[in-house]
Amino acid sequence: MNKRQNVTIKGTKDGLTLNLDDSCSFHELKKELDDKLSATYRVHEDRPLIHVRLETGNRYLTNAQQEELKMLVRQKKNLIVEEIRSNVITKEEAEALRKQHEVLTLARIIRSGQVVEVTGDLLLIGDVNPGGTVKAGGNIFIMGTLRGMAHAGCYGNEEAVIAASSMKPSQLRISDCINRAPDHAINVEKHEMECAYINENRQIIVDRLQGLVHLRPNLTRLEGGR
Repeated sequence: MNKRQNVTIKGTKDGLTLNLDDSCSFHELKKELDDKLSATYRVHEDRPLIHVRLETGNRYLTNAQQEELKMLVRQKKNLIVEEIRSNVITKEEAEALRKQHEVLTLARIIRSGQVVEVTGDLLLIGDVNPGGTVKAGGNIFIMGTLRGMAHAGCYGNEEAVIAASSMKPSQLRISDCINRAPDHAINVEKHEMECAYINENRQIIVDRLQGLVHLRPNLTRLEGGR
C-alpha cells in the first residue's frame, strides 16, 4: 500500500504550489516538507528565486507555525514564500470581513466640518453639505444631494462607486484617484441619479446611474437575481 502523501508539489508558470495535508500532525507535515524540498530543490547560486504558495486546506496555523514553514522553505535558498492560503480564518478576521461587506445606513445631514467614515458600504439618507465629508471602504450611496467630498474605496478598492440623487460634489475620490466636480454638476440642474466610478484609464467618470449595472454587475447581491 502506498504511503499517504502529506505534501504534493505542483509547478506553475508563477512558481510552485505546495498542497499541505490538513489531517496529519504539524510535526509530520514539517518533516515531509523538508525532505521533499531538500531532495528536489538543492542550492544553486545561479538559480533565480522561485516563488512558493502554500495551500494548507482546513488546517489552522498560528503565526509561529506560519513562520516555521516560511523559514523551512527559505532554507532552500532559491525558494521564497509568496503566500500561505487557508480555508480557516479567526473570529477577528471573520468580523473584519463582515464589516467590509455590511451596509451602514444613516439618516442625517452631514454638515460642514463633519466627517463620517465606515468600513463597508454607506447608505446615507440625507445631504452632504459643502465642507462635509463621507468616506467608505466600499461604495457610497446618497439619497440626497452631495455637495461636499465623498471618498469611496478609501482602503484601496478601485471597484467602489459613488452614487447620489443629486451629484454636486466639491471633490470625488475613489481609492487613490481624485476628481473635482464635473462642470455640469455645478451649472446644470439634473433630475436623475448619477454615479461615479474609475474607468479603464484610471479616471473618475460621472455618468447616469442606469449604466452601473453593466459596469459593476457584482453590486447586485440578491439571491436568484439577474
